[in-house]
Amino acid sequence: MDIQVGDIIKLKKKHPCGSFEWEVLRAGADFRLRCIGCDHQIMISRKIVEKNIRNLKRGL
Repeated sequence: MDIQVGDIIKLKKKHPCGSFEWEVLRAGADFRLRCIGCDHQIMISRKIVEKNIRNLKRGL
């Protein structure tokens, strides 16, 4: 799957703030994601992201 920096991804499970959407800040073996709802940032492995992705919106 071709996920790039700036893309917005929608995951299967929602963040505790209620948002399903995350912005990709870093892409590689791991991703750094920023929650659209509350600006919380996480590092998560590529394998987990690709397994749990529902939708992909291309960024700028």
